[in-house]
Amino acid sequence: MDSITEIQTLIKELLAKENYTLYSFKYSEGKKSGSMEIVVDRDEDINIDDITDISNKISNLLDLHEFNNVPYTLDISSLGIEKPIDISKLEKYLNKYINVHLTNPFKGLNTLEGYLTFVDSNSVTIEYKEKTRTIKATIDRSSIDFARLAIKF
Repeated sequence: MDSITEIQTLIKELLAKENYTLYSFKYSEGKKSGSMEIVVDRDEDINIDDITDISNKISNLLDLHEFNNVPYTLDISSLGIEKPIDISKLEKYLNKYINVHLTNPFKGLNTLEGYLTFVDSNSVTIEYKEKTRTIKATIDRSSIDFARLAIKF
């Protein structure tokens, strides 16, 4: 049996081959059973079939390395539909519906939610609705302290 650190490294390598990243890894062991919780991410959307596929691959990897003699639960999930966005990679989310939190308010607003329509190294433009009007907000990239994907209702 490999150590938990070695298993985590093997899982990271497997995920990288499949174009995923390991967002978080947690393993805990009780007296009778344990649990391994893995959260994965990638640039493309992740659906339930993707989670099933990567779960099977990770499970096979764990079986191959004879991980643990104690029963355990393997829980694989993604960051979800409103996953956080790395601000340095905003370009990847062009034309996506996002939510940003600002350190310097735009027209009195600390958060903006709308379509990301323009990105360069210094600024971004978010197109959002204010009642029936569409407003284009061009803001300094440096004033964004948090961003995530959003659901449009």
